[in-house]
Amino acid sequence: MLKFTIFQEDDLAEILQLFYETVHSVNAKDYSQEQLNAWAPLEEQSFKITAWQKSLKNNRTYVARIHHQIVGFGDITTDGYLDRLYVHKDFQGQGIASALVDLLEAEAKKLGLSHIYTDASLTARPFFERKGYQCKQTQTVERLGITLMNVQMIKSLTGVRTNDGSL
Repeated sequence: MLKFTIFQEDDLAEILQLFYETVHSVNAKDYSQEQLNAWAPLEEQSFKITAWQKSLKNNRTYVARIHHQIVGFGDITTDGYLDRLYVHKDFQGQGIASALVDLLEAEAKKLGLSHIYTDASLTARPFFERKGYQCKQTQTVERLGITLMNVQMIKSLTGVRTNDGSL
């Protein structure tokens, strides 16, 4: 049975493992091995412990569990940046990401935000489009000297378009 909880510090090790495994399996169809290694390097796990602990604690972060196993997580900043959204490689296509995004969008609405924005991977782009996010632009980011493409996306929580025509 799927259950959602607020992030707790003792979730971090399992979240980091889920992140690494998911990036290296699910995103392999859109990124090279070199890009995957730069995006989620095994050697950076100790660095991520400190950085992610702080940001996941400061953000609105939800953890999805099935029988006590973490099967997904997502977080949003107080200004509406959907920072991370990952679902365990063995639990793809079960509605977990959609439920997490719904929770994060509800948090954004509680904060009085008019929109949510994210930098989606090429793999995640179709998911976000189905959830009503609009592509603002594709962009190139650099990780450990390796370039990767992603997509800057935005979703209006009010349905009102801005002056430039975006939501």
